[in-house]
Amino acid sequence: MAVETLADPAASASPPMSMPRVSSLSRPILIALDLGTTTGWALRLADGTIVSGTASFRPGRFEGGGMRFLRFRAWLDEIARCHGLGAVYFEEVRAHAGTDAAHIFGGFLAHLTAWCEQRAVPYQGVPVGTIKRHATGKGNAGKDAVIAAVKARGFAPADDNEADAIAILLWAVDTQGGVR
Repeated sequence: MAVETLADPAASASPPMSMPRVSSLSRPILIALDLGTTTGWALRLADGTIVSGTASFRPGRFEGGGMRFLRFRAWLDEIARCHGLGAVYFEEVRAHAGTDAAHIFGGFLAHLTAWCEQRAVPYQGVPVGTIKRHATGKGNAGKDAVIAAVKARGFAPADDNEADAIAILLWAVDTQGGVR
């Protein structure tokens, strides 16, 4: 079994981001994403290990707005290169706090779905209420409740973005992606 390290200087992870590449897969590798400028991610490896963290796609001072999406696609390429992906799950947001947030989410969503289509990777959006209900028992739970629920399952998310990604991944694993 060869070991590679996923290089992503913009990501912070819990636990440290050293992820082995497993050549004989026992189960599909899943990634769950809370899309945004600070994207929360959680990855279930072939051996069942779950790693998670955040990745920042904030554009630099002298960069155009499209650079965040180019870095996002490169980040997805790196994860796929190191691990391969069996499926992608993401938080399907229907209402945003503001116009900028809606535009940014739409850009990430467009790039994610196009990236998945191009590589024939199955993807599925999960409604916010479904994620919260699965994690906390309440579909309208607040951020703190989701963080607490994820911590109760043994994880240590750095922020609500990472907690949401973990909650999405746990939903996907527990419900086989909604197929029971």
